Amino acid sequence: MLLFRNTGPETHEHLSADQRQQLVTRWNAWFEGLVAQGKAVEGQPLEMETRIVSGPGGGRVVDGPFPEAKEAIGGYVKLMVSGLEEATAIARRHPGLEYGLIVEVRQMTPHCHLGVNTKPASVQEFARV
Repeated sequence: MLLFRNTGPETHEHLSADQRQQLVTRWNAWFEGLVAQGKAVEGQPLEMETRIVSGPGGGRVVDGPFPEAKEAIGGYVKLMVSGLEEATAIARRHPGLEYGLIVEVRQMTPHCHLGVNTKPASVQEFARV
């Protein structure tokens, strides 16, 4: 999975309207190329508004955005690739990198280290058949 950071409007405010449009066109071509190759299965930008729930029983709720917004996840792309190296190579081709975008590359795992189910029970039952 690719997680995008430093995606806020302040990152691109120095660009002209034409430069922003060129970046959007290149970004969309990057993503659509991955989809056409069967490498990307979904992607989504995330709103800047954030809510953090913590503490026993979710007793603490804090609304954002927060001052460290450039570290916040602004979107993601889920990849279907051979491993971390291929995902890293894809991330390195992202056109937003030259404008300050940060791409975090993380491997997804089918099993939670705590033993929490990562798929609905109906999918797990189907997989056993």
